[in-house]
Amino acid sequence: MIITISGSPGSGKSTVADMVANKLDLKRYSNGDFMREMAEARGVAWKEFHNIAEADPRVDEELDERQRTLGQEEDDFVIDSRLGWHFIPQSIKIFLHVDPEEGAKRIMKDNRAEESFDSIGKAMEKIKERADSEKKRYKEMYGIDFLKKDNYDLWLDTTSMTVEEVVDKIISFVKQEKEKADA
Repeated sequence: MIITISGSPGSGKSTVADMVANKLDLKRYSNGDFMREMAEARGVAWKEFHNIAEADPRVDEELDERQRTLGQEEDDFVIDSRLGWHFIPQSIKIFLHVDPEEGAKRIMKDNRAEESFDSIGKAMEKIKERADSEKKRYKEMYGIDFLKKDNYDLWLDTTSMTVEEVVDKIISFVKQEKEKADA
């Protein structure tokens, strides 16, 4: 079983993916980790690497191929990735949505080194710029809209949910899907 978890910034993708993988005793991968590894290999900061990715399609191609290969060569894992659902089509596809203001608050609270902001307003502005950039890039490169609900098996609004509630809903859904597949 492969579970891909996509979502908006601050929706809880990484935290939820960690907990789901742990509870289901699955391996855990992250496209963000893959990007950080690539940035480190090039000797650039993550923020700078994001700008490189916008200008150099080879970055996305390398990340995409890594996901495709992973989906073809392995089973029984969880990956948090905006486009994992697209590159691993046989996966159970989950999308986590969050209200932009709540997402910005969560990111600020996390004190992420690569995403530090002075205010909620500034965080929301930068997150929107990043999301718009990614949406445009994915549309140009693949003709897809990663925000389209039809791409996913389960779409959850995490704005008012605890992490535990989100994880419980996903695990319940995954078990239902597994039962259907086994029937």
